[in-house]
Amino acid sequence: MREKTTRLFVAAAIAEACSWLALLVGMAVKYGPPDNEIGVKIFGPIHGALFVAYGLLVLAVARLHRWSLPVTALALACAVPPFATVAFERWARRRGMLRVTATPRPDLTRVG
Repeated sequence: MREKTTRLFVAAAIAEACSWLALLVGMAVKYGPPDNEIGVKIFGPIHGALFVAYGLLVLAVARLHRWSLPVTALALACAVPPFATVAFERWARRRGMLRVTATPRPDLTRVG
């Protein structure tokens, strides 16, 4: 479960950053010369859902990896500026905060 949750966190960090980019492009189109709101209408809810998913996964991963309160708060705050979720994920990975230790599985084929 720990490995799966950590992988979901990494995927959510990347997806949230990509949705930020899509939303920023949609906003540029909305307020720019084309004056078309379709990008914001599509990517706004997608970004919102990924923002919430990232926040929930931060809390889950923080608990599983026993992050300190300041690190958890930083991870949550990184959801606000564009692309900061990817920067935090890379920072946490470099410091070993997303390391998943493999637990050896018992060999059930051997008897005795």
